[in-house]
Amino acid sequence: MAEACEGMSWVDKLKRYNDKHTVDKPKPTESEQEEEDEQLLGEYYIKFKNATDTDKYKLIPKFYSKPPADDEILQQKLREDARATFLQRRTTELMDNEELQKLWLLLEENPTPPDIGEDPMISFVDFQKIGEEVADKCKSYFTAGVFSKLLNNDPYGRISISQLFSYVMRKVWLQQTRIGLSLFDIQGLGYLKEVDLENYILELIPTLPQLKCLEESFYSFYVCTAVRKFFFFLDPMRTGKIKIQDVLACGFLDDLLELRDEDLSKDAQENNWFSAPSALRVYGQYLSLDTDHNGMLSRQELARYGTGTLTRVFVDRVFQECLTYDGEVDYKTYLDFVLAMENRKEPQALQYLYRLIDIKGQGYIDGFTLKYFFRAIQDQMKVHGHEAVKFEDVKDEIFDMVKPSDPYRITLQDLLNSGQGETVISILIDLNGFWTYENREVLLAEAQDVNTN
Repeated sequence: MAEACEGMSWVDKLKRYNDKHTVDKPKPTESEQEEEDEQLLGEYYIKFKNATDTDKYKLIPKFYSKPPADDEILQQKLREDARATFLQRRTTELMDNEELQKLWLLLEENPTPPDIGEDPMISFVDFQKIGEEVADKCKSYFTAGVFSKLLNNDPYGRISISQLFSYVMRKVWLQQTRIGLSLFDIQGLGYLKEVDLENYILELIPTLPQLKCLEESFYSFYVCTAVRKFFFFLDPMRTGKIKIQDVLACGFLDDLLELRDEDLSKDAQENNWFSAPSALRVYGQYLSLDTDHNGMLSRQELARYGTGTLTRVFVDRVFQECLTYDGEVDYKTYLDFVLAMENRKEPQALQYLYRLIDIKGQGYIDGFTLKYFFRAIQDQMKVHGHEAVKFEDVKDEIFDMVKPSDPYRITLQDLLNSGQGETVISILIDLNGFWTYENREVLLAEAQDVNTN
């Protein structure tokens, strides 16, 4: 008996025990089940009504059980196997490729006339008829709610067949992806830690043709590069975890899975953070900055980032606020820095940079803070022989751009509301950014002349 149980999962062992110790009895009919439920509900109501106030809370059914502790091995294993069984069942409930092909053929063969344009259309009546013919897995997509979502100014009240099929495909893909991500959610709490997402992306790499050029020795750096984008934008409070539903909703997975396209254009690859050229570019820049080849970046090395015109005080703030190791930053910290610098219009990037600018940690920027950072810009201008610019003029321009609720303080929310956050930050931390702002009219005129010619 013991030998027969070896190799069985905990769920199978429990099922086997349950089958052995359960007496077979006929399954109740639907009416009998309803009658039993009503009786139990009535008994519960009477018991709850007669209980004292202090005891009533004890009668409330338990609806939450905390996850098992690290030392509760049996409970953990049971939970893992139960989740795996649940996710496997959910997978079988999804439409497969053959069923999707059958759906497309059925839609293609039943368009609703008249033919207007190249895209076949379908009316609500024909939509309902097809809904009766499709497999059970597909019936949830043939509802009035789905039809109304896809309705778009057709004079005959029809919807596009291709849009309907794309909608179904998108839903199936989201469900498949959610199940795939959930397999890496070890605790089953609906979120992923960094190591969970790293394992997911590592297993995904061999399935993406656009990444076949990557050497296996680079996989760890690629995974780190990819994961940092998810956590930088989806975990701005640095909790160390992100919700699976946020991963599905953000669109980053679309960019990542775009790499399945073997014919992806060069421009699309360059604009995709997750592509091989992009990951190699970022890592190559890191190696180029690391002049002493110790795998870390010092203040002097990071100051060479971009055009090499970042101010000393700004670089110092990076090292004061970000995680360092013996006074130097590692690749992961560098990735956060790059994501902030390359996405200055995004709220998460502005939040990162604002924290560096707010030298007093007071939650707002005042005239003193602006002068502290702009003095470094003035020093750089002297070194490069540029004409001096008065601080008071720059300060007035910044406050005019932002229009804060308090005329003497600029909060992060003020910066976000103004839509000028990228410009303000660039003026304060980068000589090249300030020069571009100062000469914006000349640069615009030159660009117009180029376009005209």
